[in-house]
Amino acid sequence: MKPAPFEYQAPATLRQAIDLLAADPEAVVIAGGQSLMPVLAFRLAMPSMLVDLRRVPGLGNIAVGESGVRLGARVRWRDIEHDRRLATAHPLLREAIAHVAHYQIRNRGTVGGSIAHADPAAEMPGIAMTCDAEIAVVGKSGAHVIQAADFFQGALTTALTPDEIIVEIRLPAWPAGRRWGFQEFARRRGDFAMAAAAVFYDQDARGKARNAHVGVIGVGDRPLRLTAVEDVLNGESIDEATIAKADAATSAAVEPQDDIHASAAYRRSLVGTMVERALKSAAAA
Repeated sequence: MKPAPFEYQAPATLRQAIDLLAADPEAVVIAGGQSLMPVLAFRLAMPSMLVDLRRVPGLGNIAVGESGVRLGARVRWRDIEHDRRLATAHPLLREAIAHVAHYQIRNRGTVGGSIAHADPAAEMPGIAMTCDAEIAVVGKSGAHVIQAADFFQGALTTALTPDEIIVEIRLPAWPAGRRWGFQEFARRRGDFAMAAAAVFYDQDARGKARNAHVGVIGVGDRPLRLTAVEDVLNGESIDEATIAKADAATSAAVEPQDDIHASAAYRRSLVGTMVERALKSAAAA
């Protein structure tokens, strides 16, 4: 199919982009188009205008500093893959992005586009939720920051208002020695995840886990942070017995739905296995 007719604008500044969105509630932003173009092609969305951010300066930068990693909204997946600083500044992010679709899509898709699209099976929203990301947005009323936990409100639904644009995603600093793991299962390489898990934890002087974070995708209407599983890990050695308890706690904490790809029971079991494998990877590092 072909998209319905729309007007196209490529403003030169962020303020111009915001003014265009504020003047037309049916206008939408396009960055890389990884998610938006298929939606338009199937006429699942028929916006009156596309506001292209390609000419807006300052949105394609990756900054690494003491406070953490800052990803401009127009940073592409390939930019993350090719930035060697992220191998130590945020290895979990790099590993997760390696699972995004195929090379052609990673060459076009953007961080801000994925966050705004909010597909519950997408990797970047899952990393944002797991890592306590801050999402910086700007709209007609000014700039503000939304915590990832408050940003994702349902499948393809976020806290963004129609005139707001994501400008940056901020990930907290990644300390040396942090243990982490990422596991994803899809029918074919590049497909959306049927289930995936991102985990990390720090260790105290006795080698016990602290500050554990466990996030999953593909098993709800948004990326999920599993605090019940984190409670299983904190204060414990990450050994076979603790990992088995985490697997069971994961399956108990999620409520997936039956769909054409898998039953709820299958996804519940699968996501527990993904957490188990991610924790084993982290413990073996």
